[in-house]
Amino acid sequence: MREALFPLAATTAVQLLVSMAVVTVPVIAPELSREAGLAPAFVGLFIAAVYGVSMLSGLAAGGLVRRLGAIRVSQGCLAACAAGLALVAGGSAPLVAAGALLLGVGYGPITPASSHVLARTTPAGMMSFVFSLKQTGVPLGGALAGAVVPPLVLWGGWRAGALAVGAACLATIALAQPLRAALDADREPGRRLAAAGLAGPLRYTLGHAGLRRLAVCSFFFAALQLCLITFIVTHLTRNLGYSLVAAGLMLTAAQAGGVLARIAWGALADRWGRPVALLGLVALAMGVAALATSRFTPQWPPAAVAAVCAAFGATAIGWNGVYLAQVARLAPPGHAGDATGGSLVFTYGGVLFGPPAFSLLVASGVDYASAYLLVAAPAVACGLWLLAADRGGARPAEPSP
Repeated sequence: MREALFPLAATTAVQLLVSMAVVTVPVIAPELSREAGLAPAFVGLFIAAVYGVSMLSGLAAGGLVRRLGAIRVSQGCLAACAAGLALVAGGSAPLVAAGALLLGVGYGPITPASSHVLARTTPAGMMSFVFSLKQTGVPLGGALAGAVVPPLVLWGGWRAGALAVGAACLATIALAQPLRAALDADREPGRRLAAAGLAGPLRYTLGHAGLRRLAVCSFFFAALQLCLITFIVTHLTRNLGYSLVAAGLMLTAAQAGGVLARIAWGALADRWGRPVALLGLVALAMGVAALATSRFTPQWPPAAVAAVCAAFGATAIGWNGVYLAQVARLAPPGHAGDATGGSLVFTYGGVLFGPPAFSLLVASGVDYASAYLLVAAPAVACGLWLLAADRGGARPAEPSP
């Protein structure tokens, strides 16, 4: 485990900073929109643009990692995020849009690059646990943005908040440099990069039954995850009469449940040895949590609402590490970044399409409680699919293309 400690720390730190950079814009959005003359709802389009570009940049990650090395690619991603935040700090609509594109360029390759590193350095029996630990950087980065950026805005304005996070990204580039020689030793400097190579990661994913199944399921899991995060505060304030602060605390409970569960699910998957079955059971639990959420009434005690939100977060947010570890297991040797990039196209697709689908349901007259059930139904079906695929217990991995 000691050999995996430094790679794990480095990849988690990079994941945290990149996630923090993306979430910084929604945090400063009220002040930014007021000064730049943007509609308050611009942040939804901003995040959609970030994830849309991430889908494409993630596909390019595999080839870049093999040519430049995973650490160098991660450093480039941090630089792109810092530049994106600097553009956002310019304050005009065109600069904000360009900043979204650069943040997407920086966000997409991070997970494939870290998967490449961790697949090489992690003992086989600890893959799910280590990948899950690394994935805690995503919610922790969001939490750090929520905790650190508002005081920076009060101190020096919203531009200071954006630029400070960008500076932290640049500092992380320097901190990662000492690890490059060891972790990028497998790079192929003479490898050619071509636009046609973007199809390679998708071929890995679509040409392998196990990877294809996981990718499709991740679309619906990610859709439910983002619907939970995006709409739970509105549901609680509008339908249960919660104050904004109280509803925000319930979202915090969901995020905390997700952080803790990512670690717990990872450890359990390694101990049990059947990560696909575990993902199936977690998906069924998502449905139970969505059902409990649909039963909320103003008479529910706050402690009970918090417990359900934490359980919802533990399932709908906590699945990612086990999923990414299994993708890396099924990938051909040295191609964990490619397989991850191809799979994340589906995952980010769920991020893009889940919240708009939820909004359309509500706009058509479906109440929030029923909308959660409808969005959870495909995730539950995927859980049954995964359990059926795993029937009979753990089996040797299918041959990769």
